[in-house]
Amino acid sequence: MWFPDDPRQVPWQRFLDEVSGAGYGWIELGPYGYLPTDPAVLGEETARRGLRVSAGTVFTGLHRGPGVWERTWAHVAENAALAQAVGAGHLVVIPAFWRDDRTGEVLEDRTLTGEQWRDLTRLTERLGREVRERYGLRIVVHPHADTHLDGEESVTRFLDATDPEAVALCLDTGHYAYAGGDSVKLIETYGERIGYLHLKQVDPRVLADVVAEGLPFGPAVARGVMCEPPSGVPALEPVLAAASALDADLFAIVEQDMYPCEPDAPYPIALRTRRFLRSCGV
Repeated sequence: MWFPDDPRQVPWQRFLDEVSGAGYGWIELGPYGYLPTDPAVLGEETARRGLRVSAGTVFTGLHRGPGVWERTWAHVAENAALAQAVGAGHLVVIPAFWRDDRTGEVLEDRTLTGEQWRDLTRLTERLGREVRERYGLRIVVHPHADTHLDGEESVTRFLDATDPEAVALCLDTGHYAYAGGDSVKLIETYGERIGYLHLKQVDPRVLADVVAEGLPFGPAVARGVMCEPPSGVPALEPVLAAASALDADLFAIVEQDMYPCEPDAPYPIALRTRRFLRSCGV
């Protein structure tokens, strides 16, 4: 699910049924309002399907400076409170898009200034500390296509400039490959900063066309840039081996960006992907 409410998404009840039916045990909350926001209702609906919640998800634009803090915190707080109430331990933090992911409209410069980098790192550290203090959750920042935090250069700069005690990384293998990053290299170099995984692949042939055409992320997904493992990149076996070598207990959430798609398409993929990951020793 990408949006709190969208007619092209399956109803939340079906989503929960299919996650459970495919054999997975954990979910993320996704966009606030897609799943029930009453903790009692959400707790009952997940528990009766044998599911637990690993994380909430928030969208932020902290590079825009202290002026956005209060609005950002209001959004973070409602998500963090719900995540905490249903037993999650993490909050996935996604940076703001520099262009609209559906229309491609350029919203701001693709490159951050030095001052914007300072605001991004300092305010993200503040966010991490306050979320931990108030809600007991660990923030994991998610590099994402069409944001200022995407590939190796921006991710390593961000990690080098932030306090490991306050800020960890959610490594999405698909998004990192989308921006040209090497997930195994990142894990081997910054392993102590990896706090969470999203396992995903991209189709390199579609990605080459996306890059050549300068296509925004939304239309790229509609074209099939994110694909079913093991047909894409990165190869997940070495990623999982590198992650297993870390002295860490990591959540690994299985995803494939598919929007829009036929309602019956995701479930068989979820079944096959779980079987594939089991064959990799997960």
